[in-house]
Amino acid sequence: MSGKFEIFVGKDEQFYFHLKAGNGEIILASEGYTQKHNAEKAIESVRVNSQFDDNYVDEVARDGSFYFVLRADNHEVIGVSQMYQSRQGADHGKASVKANGLLSDVVDLS
Repeated sequence: MSGKFEIFVGKDEQFYFHLKAGNGEIILASEGYTQKHNAEKAIESVRVNSQFDDNYVDEVARDGSFYFVLRADNHEVIGVSQMYQSRQGADHGKASVKANGLLSDVVDLS
């Protein structure tokens, strides 16, 4: 089963996307957008920027969990990963974003 992007409307009436791996796990989540076409543009940015290691920033949460941020070339945040218990788990998450971010279909749930 391949991954997919899902566009949806949040409780705040903004548009968001999730990138899900083939197993259904959310591997990247976006910020909110006031217009759907901006969420769609962000998905296109994931397709391009997810392929370059330099666009990933490793982070550690206050509770010690690991996560990463995907940024565009201009350093704007495109998406944030789920939390992982280990750095190795976060590295696997990045590999999954690279693999699924390039060719995954977009499902519009809005």
